[in-house]
Amino acid sequence: MVVRMRSTRSHTGNRRSHHALKATVGVIDKETGLVSEKHRANLTSGTYRGKKVAYLQNKLDKKVSKINKKSKASKK
Repeated sequence: MVVRMRSTRSHTGNRRSHHALKATVGVIDKETGLVSEKHRANLTSGTYRGKKVAYLQNKLDKKVSKINKKSKASKK
């Protein structure tokens, strides 16, 4: 059986021209000097534009307790 409406290589390439991945842009934090993504909170210090926005220790404690609950429930 032959494909009746075969798309040529050029049409396939034109369709796929938008599939390329874009490189991420890094920004250097003024306080710590570490590189992070643009418009994202710094994961090590929890700051964004010089203000404390994420309380990372609270998040970590919550994740650990959630994992512990799951593991205890699965052992029963």
